[in-house]
Amino acid sequence: MALYKFKSEDVLVNGIEAYPNIKFAIYTGTLYYNDRVDEFGIPNGNVSLNELGTLTAGGADYYAFITKESSRIGWKTVSVTEFNEMQWGDTLTASLPLTASIQSEYFPASDPRLHVDALKNVSNSYRVLSNHYAFSSSLGDKATQIVRLISFPSIFYGSAIKKGSVDLKFYHTGTLIGELQDKTRNGNLIQVGPSGSTESGSVAGVVYYNEGFILLTGSWNLNSSTDNYEGSTTPRWVDFACVDDGLGTPPQLSSYEINMSGTQTIPVLTMLAHANKADLNHSNNPTYITYGQGTGSSNPYGVSTGTLGYYERDDLYIKNVAKYPYTVDTGSFRKETYISKIGIYDENKNLIGIGKLATPVRKRENDQFTFKLKLDI
Repeated sequence: MALYKFKSEDVLVNGIEAYPNIKFAIYTGTLYYNDRVDEFGIPNGNVSLNELGTLTAGGADYYAFITKESSRIGWKTVSVTEFNEMQWGDTLTASLPLTASIQSEYFPASDPRLHVDALKNVSNSYRVLSNHYAFSSSLGDKATQIVRLISFPSIFYGSAIKKGSVDLKFYHTGTLIGELQDKTRNGNLIQVGPSGSTESGSVAGVVYYNEGFILLTGSWNLNSSTDNYEGSTTPRWVDFACVDDGLGTPPQLSSYEINMSGTQTIPVLTMLAHANKADLNHSNNPTYITYGQGTGSSNPYGVSTGTLGYYERDDLYIKNVAKYPYTVDTGSFRKETYISKIGIYDENKNLIGIGKLATPVRKRENDQFTFKLKLDI
């Protein structure tokens, strides 16, 4: 077996930028993520943060723990008082799976809105993209006007929401009554449908691409339909993604759909394995030589062992696997092999990976190949 060491220029680390599609559907207060239903104990519309735990016959039985130590790290469900009363080395337990989901918050006019106020500096920094981001301007004051804030944990979208990918659809009894898109890629959510709808072409909100928020400010009636929204009985963009009217009764006739793409950079390790001329043209595989050159069926390859050692004949013929159109080959013999796998070893010569070729590659003595091995890390 031949071993070759990777040179510095043979090992490359780069990143691939991917844009995974994201879809949320909301109906009668239930959230669905990418059309998935409740699976493995994870509620609809949630994703697991750790994928730990085992299922039992009675349902999900998840368990997690950490130990109280000098770092003073504790679970969010353990209060400061409870934490201080515990002894060093005590175990703090929590239920698994830990999950994440989007959050939709409705803020009536002039009501306290800490989560919206926290976006003041970010909003003003986005003004270079659009004046609709301004926290307070002639277009509205986000500190007092009716707004809805939809928050997306980064586990759904990665490093940022892809510009131009956000699409919000508002349905009533299955009929589309409003659609928003950031088609200008500057964060403005513009009403684009249905064709000829009320306030078509108007900006009904903005997207915070890097922070993962959508802030809806459109307060006009989309039509005269009625339902149990949090702030009104007629549908408005500030009622989008309404899951509760505050009295425990979610809208029964309305449904909502959120489509977008995330931005995720995947680190990729690329390794270049070279098969140079006159290299890798011999094999230690017993089938490399012609069968039947030994001394009987028990020794077809001419190998013998004894108390003094292991012996191989040096006059064995290599098996000819090439096809010729002639019955007699008068050309000179040239060795060839077929490369089907490439092993990757660590510094201690432990096999840590195998690259398999879809089809074995014929390697003649005058052939030279470079195999590219790629691994997402």
